[in-house]
Amino acid sequence: MKNKILPFSVIIIFGIIFFIFYKGLQNSNIYTPDKNISSDIPSTNFKNFNSNIIFNSLNFFQDDKVYLLNIWSSWCIPCRQEHNFLMSLKKKKKIILIGINYKDNKKNAENFLKELGNPYDQIFIDNDGTISIEWGAFGVPESYLISNNKIIKKYIGPLNQQYVDEINLLIK
Repeated sequence: MKNKILPFSVIIIFGIIFFIFYKGLQNSNIYTPDKNISSDIPSTNFKNFNSNIIFNSLNFFQDDKVYLLNIWSSWCIPCRQEHNFLMSLKKKKKIILIGINYKDNKKNAENFLKELGNPYDQIFIDNDGTISIEWGAFGVPESYLISNNKIIKKYIGPLNQQYVDEINLLIK
């Protein structure tokens, strides 16, 4: 009888362990940020890329215009991938493109824009990353669609054709 209890106990124990691991794999604890947000823009001070003039975000964005705020860096490979999509948005002239240059060397950023073209109507500097953190960015690139001083959509990662089509639909 003891010979039959031991194998049966081992099978029951492995079955319970298997069930616990299986249930654990089913439950994803990965945090996924909300991309559809309708929140007020944060009050941050931007330093202009070329003139070092400081703007406050609450005074910069106008109610009757639509903006795409894009956080980018010259060292960021996905930023290069999305650059053509930013250039295509610039050609439509229905949206104002704002760039925030994130933790970058100014000379490298200038060379990046000379090489690929400058899609931005205005560029600001974020040397230490605090502005991006205040906006809720997780990394570069990230983009925020802004209308009436509210963030209406957040794009995490590089823009692609699907995102550009969505932006074009939203700004009509």
